[in-house]
Amino acid sequence: MTQRMHRYDARTVDLVFDYMRERLQYDPVPLDHPGDGERLGAVLDGLLSAGGNDPAEVLKLYDHELSRAVISADSPRYLSFIPCAPTKAALLFDMVVSCASLQGISWLEAAGAIAAENQVLRLISDRAGLPESAGGCFVSGGSAGNLSALVVARDTARHRLGLGIGARLRIAVSDQTHSSVTNTLNIIGVEKLLVPTEDHRLTGAALRAALAADEDPGSVIAVVGTAGTTNAGIVDDLAGIAEVARESGLWFHVDGAYGGAGLFAPSVRAKYDGIEHADSFVVDPHKWLFAPFDCAALVYRDPRPAKAVHTQDASYLDVLHTGDHEREWNPTDYAYHLTRRARGLPLWFSLAVHGTDAYSEAVEAGIRLARDTAELIRAEYPHLEVVREPELSCLVYRRRGWQAEDYYAWSEQLLKDQVGFVTPTGWEGEVVSRFAFLHPGTTMEMVREILDTMA
Repeated sequence: MTQRMHRYDARTVDLVFDYMRERLQYDPVPLDHPGDGERLGAVLDGLLSAGGNDPAEVLKLYDHELSRAVISADSPRYLSFIPCAPTKAALLFDMVVSCASLQGISWLEAAGAIAAENQVLRLISDRAGLPESAGGCFVSGGSAGNLSALVVARDTARHRLGLGIGARLRIAVSDQTHSSVTNTLNIIGVEKLLVPTEDHRLTGAALRAALAADEDPGSVIAVVGTAGTTNAGIVDDLAGIAEVARESGLWFHVDGAYGGAGLFAPSVRAKYDGIEHADSFVVDPHKWLFAPFDCAALVYRDPRPAKAVHTQDASYLDVLHTGDHEREWNPTDYAYHLTRRARGLPLWFSLAVHGTDAYSEAVEAGIRLARDTAELIRAEYPHLEVVREPELSCLVYRRRGWQAEDYYAWSEQLLKDQVGFVTPTGWEGEVVSRFAFLHPGTTMEMVREILDTMA
């Protein structure tokens, strides 16, 4: 039985490959529905048995029951949160990474995979204007990237200032900073200096004023700027923040998990001016750069402090650090992880196949959809109102006269009817609606169909 588990089984391979071929050909990808816990519990009951099951029956259960209780983030009608729209090339190569058990721990074990991942990191660094010294690794998501980068900011400051573990340290953030940053500060034992925003945007002037008015500015060791807020796609005043960070000796981290992909869009590239001064930067290709989950690029301006902080010391790991340090690169040295899959390879394959121009066009498509939808609302839907002009590919809007319960009931019915997945959000204490455009397959006809239901 043990041998059977690792033996090639042509029937199972054919079953799974046939399912994948069918899934890859969905056009469009269906939204599907939220799951019912009682029903799912019933269909799964007893499945994990001592003797196992026929793979055809297990796959059938997955296809008919489990997969249909998962809302498809790669559907062009998925317009909530931040969608995911991986290219077919990226999805296919993700299967290669999985079936070959490719990992990306160290240069010793995975030089080929790491070289390819680093080529993508170099491309992203170039788009951000970071120097040749820049480097990093792929992590699971923006939360992991923010945590890893801000640990480096904390420990670098401790070393520079000669402070012990109990010393008070703070990081400047705005009220629009992503929740993962607040979570990170709680984890690493660093307080926040909350800086007021101007029209939901953190500016250099506001940061300077907050530091000047603070009773303990010396405890502030870093600042987090946002390159595209999740709610409205607002890009902070990165140039102004960078200037204050340099004046005050602060580590400058940029969270571009969603919006950093706009670096590939010429129409909005100027909004990111100042990002070239970042000490660390995160962007999630599994969001707006069309890679599969889970893929986030973490880049450091100078990776050496990160290596000093994150390299794990163990006798069995010594062999990873005895080669040519100028040429070898261990991704485990640049984030809190040790074991990691080579999650940057699907993006590398898709970029190599399609080219960067195709990526720029796809990112621009989302920006265009947001702008065109704002114009459509103003021209044809007098009962709707654009709350804020879109900067990137998110659009916040309201239905005049609706209360919170109206938005939630509408959103639930919209998904039930499979017209779209659009969830309410909050804006200045009010419940409103929001589109997150990302999928190049989303059409204005789909948008009209959704807006028509808000009559």
